Amino acid sequence: MKISTALKGLMFLLIAACSSPTKNFTPAENGLDAGREFIDACLKGDFSRAAFYMVDDEKNKQLLLTKESAYRERDKEGRQELRLASINIKEVSEPNDSTVILYHSNSLDTSSRQTIIVKRNNIWLVDFKQ
Repeated sequence: MKISTALKGLMFLLIAACSSPTKNFTPAENGLDAGREFIDACLKGDFSRAAFYMVDDEKNKQLLLTKESAYRERDKEGRQELRLASINIKEVSEPNDSTVILYHSNSLDTSSRQTIIVKRNNIWLVDFKQ
């Protein structure tokens, strides 16, 4: 019995989908939650979770890859320190109903950072390139 190439391809995709674990992340209820989830995921080295809470465009993907590379270049102790770091929120600003600006640092690096979260298609996401 011959199986068509298209059917073989479909079977391969189904097997691959079943064999790889999928992660189900909960969409953020508001901008603050999206920002916290994104920052926490970056600190913990969970870049698939960080990508889930980020605007999906090429510039953001490149910036996240750069952040992941810097994370991976750290030694084991450095990564562990980041995973244990806590987020320190200094200020939350809402210039309009679809934008939240989160000013923060973490317990390991007290430099002040700014993260911009936007609401697109009723979903809150970090715009990392801003």
